[in-house]
Amino acid sequence: MTQASKALAASTFLVLGFLAVYTPAKSGKPPKVDPKQSGAVMWRAPEDVASRSLFYGPGGKGHEPHGTFTFDKEDMSGTNPKFDIVDQDGVKWRVKMGQEAGPETVASRLVWSVGYFANEDYFMPVLHVQNMQRLRRGRNFVSADGTVHNVRLKRHLKDEKKVGTWSWANSPFTGTREWYGLRVLMAVMNNWDLKDINNSVYQTHDSPPEERYVVSDLGASFGTTGLNWMLKGDPAAYCSSKWIKNTSGEFVDFNVPSPPAMNYYIDFPEMARRLSLLWIGRHIPRTDARWMGDQLAKLSPAQIRDAFRAGGYSPADVERLSVVLERRISELKKL
Repeated sequence: MTQASKALAASTFLVLGFLAVYTPAKSGKPPKVDPKQSGAVMWRAPEDVASRSLFYGPGGKGHEPHGTFTFDKEDMSGTNPKFDIVDQDGVKWRVKMGQEAGPETVASRLVWSVGYFANEDYFMPVLHVQNMQRLRRGRNFVSADGTVHNVRLKRHLKDEKKVGTWSWANSPFTGTREWYGLRVLMAVMNNWDLKDINNSVYQTHDSPPEERYVVSDLGASFGTTGLNWMLKGDPAAYCSSKWIKNTSGEFVDFNVPSPPAMNYYIDFPEMARRLSLLWIGRHIPRTDARWMGDQLAKLSPAQIRDAFRAGGYSPADVERLSVVLERRISELKKL
């Protein structure tokens, strides 16, 4: 047996052992803190769904990036290369390069359209940056003159600040309809990267302040159902994926997130982290899944297509992704 085969066999043994003892987190746990008393909010019923522009998203046309941009600093957090810029009006933006730029832009609009909070994201097919510096990550995306293609810009909002992260398993909203609904929405979009570190709590400068619970990294959406870097954000993978695992009684199990592709099983720590997230898509009350379907069904075909156009997809991909998303919404309503 080769060394590679031995490593794979050992990893498989560890996987089986992990699955044998792994127990998903309890998903019906009541919240420890009353959100109304703490100022925490995850969802707010939208009154203007039909009039919301899914092309411009939560920031609207008025906040879209424009003018000249100057390099500020590189951001080394996360797995995707990022850097900060400042526009001619002094507004700060975080630029994300790579596969996540388009999918995240679309996902932010869908999340916002049904009442959840989202970052003000915009997709730019071409970005010119003045005084561009040599990056430690993602140098291959940047031309010598500071031009970058197909990027996501996230606007820095002065009226709020990030005060922490929140956990899927233990938040003020655990066990609530909006919590289940958000889990369903992640499955609808095939967002498999549901690590707690991708969730942020933003505190507003209102009086009294409001703490907004946000899924702040949606970049793994609209591709495969589980970890697979090669097909991340791949439209064909999204359109062909099986997203509902099974239904039983009053509950539904989604296939998002699903176990990683087999070649990741040799990285046991990463595999274990991914398997520990499977529960987020499982054992969801059918009534809450239908509720999310009803919310999404308020969107018109034009709005759905605007969301994908905002992510820089080709006309052909806009149409096929929209058709699959509409089918998933219909399937939720029938649960």
